[in-house]
Amino acid sequence: MALNVKDLLSSGAALTDQALERLLPGPDTLPHSIHRAMRHSTFAGGKRLRPILCIEAARMVAGTLPEGVADLGAALEMLHTYSLIHDDLPALDNDDLRRGQPTCHVAFGEATAILAGDALQTLAFQTIASLPAAPATVVAVLREVAIAVGTGVGRVGDLETSLAPGMIGGQVMDIEGEGVKPTAAMVEAIHRAKTGALITVSIVAGGLYGSAQPSEDTIARLRTFGEKAGLAFQIVDDVLDMTQDSAQLGKTAGKDTAADKATWPAVYGIERSIQDAEQLIADAFDALTPFGEAAAPLKALAQYLTARKN
Repeated sequence: MALNVKDLLSSGAALTDQALERLLPGPDTLPHSIHRAMRHSTFAGGKRLRPILCIEAARMVAGTLPEGVADLGAALEMLHTYSLIHDDLPALDNDDLRRGQPTCHVAFGEATAILAGDALQTLAFQTIASLPAAPATVVAVLREVAIAVGTGVGRVGDLETSLAPGMIGGQVMDIEGEGVKPTAAMVEAIHRAKTGALITVSIVAGGLYGSAQPSEDTIARLRTFGEKAGLAFQIVDDVLDMTQDSAQLGKTAGKDTAADKATWPAVYGIERSIQDAEQLIADAFDALTPFGEAAAPLKALAQYLTARKN
């Protein structure tokens, strides 16, 4: 029977939302403003792709759903949401629409939005530190996640992260690339860091969490899958920004072009960009070949990344 990706997304999102509802302070918890701002952005209708990728990677490696993996997914979603809140601020992308809702600083003011992002980031690491897993596993996951969201300081295995900056490093490169004629190397570096790093670590963290002693080959394959799928995701995002309207996207369309952002279509054009995304997904599939049918959910999610319209 063919895997129904809509059911996969729906069940994974439900698991994540249940965990987020339990982990985030309620709207009536003092101080009200910060907790309402955190919840406003977290529950604004995101697809929960990163936690779902994490959950399915853990399930593939463990052969079952590990206890507490939804909390790990929720922590990754907190980090993603924090990055969106800050990315939308006037000092960065200056956007007023996110997931079809007013951005956090529009709804709650700039100061509260900054603090809401900060609070989500710290709560994410608190959540990971409290996971019901062996201390060595928790430390390994914390280390991977911290490096992935940072500026590229540290090492992941034998990979010098200075060659692959984390999410914040990618955001800096994105800002500094505005108004500069984009090159292929620049665009790939930005995409692998700003978007790809968190997608990749969601998959790697899930694999680490799903096995007490994952082999180096397993983690390397998950990392390759995440890097390929993460880059494909951002290429499709670039294409959608140029081809869809704001109502379809749930955010302001055309912002990348208006801001002279370094995007894949700016270098290669739309047709080549679509082809590149499809090839990256094919390469991502190859990395999971040894896992057989157990990899079907991750493959279905990767395919969804290139077929989506928002």
